[in-house]
Order: sequence, then structure tokens, then C-alpha cells
Amino acid sequence: MAKATKKQALGRGLSALLNDPSNDIKSAEDKNADKVVGNIVELELETIEVNPFQPRTSFNEETLRELASSIKELGVIQPITVRKLGFNKYQLVSGERRYRASKLIGLERIPAYIRIANDQESLEMALVENIQRQDLDPIEIALSYQRLIEEIEITQEELSDRVGKNRSTIANYLRLLKLDPIIQTGMRDGFISMGHGRALINVDDADHQLDIYEKILSNKLSVRDTEALVRTYKSGDEKQSKPAKKATPQFANKGRKELEDLLETKVNVKVSKSGKGQLVVPFKNKEDFLRILKLLKSEK
Repeated sequence: MAKATKKQALGRGLSALLNDPSNDIKSAEDKNADKVVGNIVELELETIEVNPFQPRTSFNEETLRELASSIKELGVIQPITVRKLGFNKYQLVSGERRYRASKLIGLERIPAYIRIANDQESLEMALVENIQRQDLDPIEIALSYQRLIEEIEITQEELSDRVGKNRSTIANYLRLLKLDPIIQTGMRDGFISMGHGRALINVDDADHQLDIYEKILSNKLSVRDTEALVRTYKSGDEKQSKPAKKATPQFANKGRKELEDLLETKVNVKVSKSGKGQLVVPFKNKEDFLRILKLLKSEK
């Protein structure tokens, strides 16, 4: 207990140091920076602003209230991480749920790790730290990967090193962003899993994607069921693109050959299932048409 009290007292001492205008720390080289950066400091919640680079865009109200109740009983066990913007002004890097839950129960102060970083470093810190969390949905992770690649201007290989994930894993997440927005929303809301999404990516047509998505929801299909349904759709598309030729009845084939011999030109015969059909006799020009017509008249 004495150890915990000492730790809290240390936090209050650092807070006093930060609240002293003569000791405004703006970079890691400033005086007393080593006493603040990386240490746990008690900060007033009103001095902290939400990070615009935060990859999480939605917070479950029920779980947030549960966290608030836990904090009310036990306090904030894991400090948040902030970066220093200016004198007595900070911005969240990670820990927004703890920050929101603390505000929800009216706490005035919160334990925090302080970092000093520019906007690009802050973006990278926020995204990389949040990607490591277990409670981000697949689309949030994919968007974080995309932002790191585009805004920090790094390759998938470099990103793989930064976040400790295989390049193939990163590629699989990024491919989810090609899904129809309705399906992406369904994944974010927990209606389907990443496994369902990865199966649906293999369907190029957006309408087919949505058809299968609706079947997943209405029939509560597993990932394996979805993969089988996708294979069925794809095989069906292939059959439609290469329709099987219908066999021409023998009587039509025989008659076609007799006409071709008589008219000295190719003749096409089409016969439906009911037995109805049509003859198509092509001609090259007016003279050829009159020649065919004369031959037909002579057969009367």
C-alpha cells in the first residue's frame, strides 16, 4: 500500500512540475524532460483533447459504462498515453475508452504516460499502438493499415516490421476495404466475421456479394458454408459465360444438309424444345439473293 501511495505522490509531483510555466517542456532536450517523458503523471482531464488520428470511430456504450463502473471501484489501472502539445495541453495517443469512461463518472484527473512527438510521429504512434489492441474490428484495423501506408508513406513490407505482422496478414486486411460498404458496416457491427469477409472478396460482382451477404444473415451461415456458397456462385457464373450448345434434332440436321446442297450455301437451323424452329439462309449480295430465290422457285 505504501508503494502505491509513493507512486501516486510521484505523479502529483510531476504534475506540479508540468503546471509550472517556467518549466514548460516542449522537446526531449528541454530541462526536466527526462523526469516527465515516459513516467506516469496525474493529468487533469480538461487539459487532454481527443486524438484526431484515433483509428477507432465507434464505442460500445454498454461496455463503456461497464468500464466506468470498474474505474469507479478500482481506479484507472492502466495509464493512458498522451503527447504534449503545449503548456498544460495534451492530446490522446491511446486509451480513449479509459479517458471517456473516466469523464463519464466525473473524474478530474487520470494517470498518463507523456510523449513528445510531431503530428506524423503521433499518427504513427496512435495507429501502431491501437492496432496492437484486441478490441478493434477488422475494418478499423484495415483502415489503420491503409492510413499508415498512405500517410506515413511506407510499404507493406515496412509496415510488417512496424506492427509485427506478416505481410500476407496485412494484405488480407487491406483487401477487406474492397468489399461493398454495406458488408463492411456489417463486419464492423459484428454481424459477420473477417472469415466471411475474406470469402466474399472472391466474388467480383457487388450485387452477388450483397446477395450472399443477405443469405449469411438470414440463414446464419458459417464461414465454411459461405465459402461453399461462393464457390457455387462462381461455378454458376462460369457456366453462364460458356453456355452449353443444344443438340440439333436429327431431322433438322438432315434437312439442313439437303438445303445446303441445293442452294450451294451454308444454312443455319435453330430448333426449340417444343419442336418449333427457324431456317436462316445467308446471302452475300443482291445477285446471290436472287440466285437462291430462283433455286427455291424451281423446286415448286
